[in-house]
Amino acid sequence: MSWVILLVAGLCEIGWAVGLKYTHGFTRLWPTVGTIAAMAVSISLLGVAMRELPVGTAYAVWTGIGAIGTAILGIFLFGDSASAARLACLVMVGGGIIGLKLVSST
Repeated sequence: MSWVILLVAGLCEIGWAVGLKYTHGFTRLWPTVGTIAAMAVSISLLGVAMRELPVGTAYAVWTGIGAIGTAILGIFLFGDSASAARLACLVMVGGGIIGLKLVSST
């Protein structure tokens, strides 16, 4: 169950990272409220997942999910670069996340 909680925390991480773009420097009320809510949920769920998962593994997976998801949404929503090198790096990050899951004792 900790892995599911960590996955949801990572998805919330994506939500607040992308949400930051829509806040326009925290000058727009509802995007700011949503972003802060996603931050709170994300960090809270990370803390819950860390009850059973090793801290280094949980944190690396959480940030990795956030980084990959945010980069992918950046490509689709904001026209960020989708160069082969950038996509290859995202695949490597994903491989690291999978590797951490596979070698974790929990």
